[in-house]
Amino acid sequence: MGRSRKKGKNITGWLVLDKSLGMSSTQALGKARWLLDAKKAGHAGTLDPLASGVLPLAFGEATKTINFMMDARKTYEFTVEWGAATTTLDTEGEVIARSDVRPGRDDILAVLSRFIGDIEQMPPKFSAIKVEGKRAYDLARAGEDVVLKSRTVRVDALNLVDIPDLDHASFEVHCGKGTYVRSLARDLAAALGTEGHVVRLRRTRVGPFDAEQAISLETLEDMVAKDSAVAELAPLASALGDIPALIVTVEQAQDLRHGRAIALHRQGLETTEAAQMVYAHCDDEPIAIGMVEGTHFKPVRVFN
Repeated sequence: MGRSRKKGKNITGWLVLDKSLGMSSTQALGKARWLLDAKKAGHAGTLDPLASGVLPLAFGEATKTINFMMDARKTYEFTVEWGAATTTLDTEGEVIARSDVRPGRDDILAVLSRFIGDIEQMPPKFSAIKVEGKRAYDLARAGEDVVLKSRTVRVDALNLVDIPDLDHASFEVHCGKGTYVRSLARDLAAALGTEGHVVRLRRTRVGPFDAEQAISLETLEDMVAKDSAVAELAPLASALGDIPALIVTVEQAQDLRHGRAIALHRQGLETTEAAQMVYAHCDDEPIAIGMVEGTHFKPVRVFN
């Protein structure tokens, strides 16, 4: 007789993990899921093994809101080492270029404005972007010549935090989806007439989740042992703060759960722009995410 497969518990909510160095986002998710014995889980926004910090983990029905966290604004702290460029744009790669130029504070401050707003950025060859169905980093590690296209990304703020010595400078950046900090460091160095690569990278915020809320896997393990971990999960709706909320009746909630659209004439949302995303709830219980089209709300993702 074969052994029955353990399916795990139906847990719903968000866990703000402080990912440690040397661990991939997938490994961190797997450990957290195992500790919580969760049936379903996912992470919002990959962090490289050489990066630490905020990694939001979604469990159960909260996985249906991951896309909103993927699109959320993010904040990073990073340190650049001047004088050397590497294949990976960080400490993992081999040095491919050197420079004797060491920019000073005034030099750095003079170029920061070039990297604020909507800017064109070339992603790193060692990245998770797919090229003809394969990850760019897999192709790059196999020695293939990876050709990527530049993309427009959004940088809301870029601040010089510290210059601990001539060889290093630390920054904080507030940016949108798809921004590569390693590419930003490379381009900063180029604007300053030198070479550079990232030696420290930490994410301190993803949407509503920040480093002050984040806990380590070790802390999570202690909480699980004390049977208090699940109670500390942030609610599913934590990821939906940036979209309009719609209060629905019990009857409307039933219609939505069966995939049926509801009329909005009593909610006063008739003037809402067409195809706007809205979050519907009943007595603070999540019901559905959907689109407002004219005078109707059509569910797209329904919560169980």
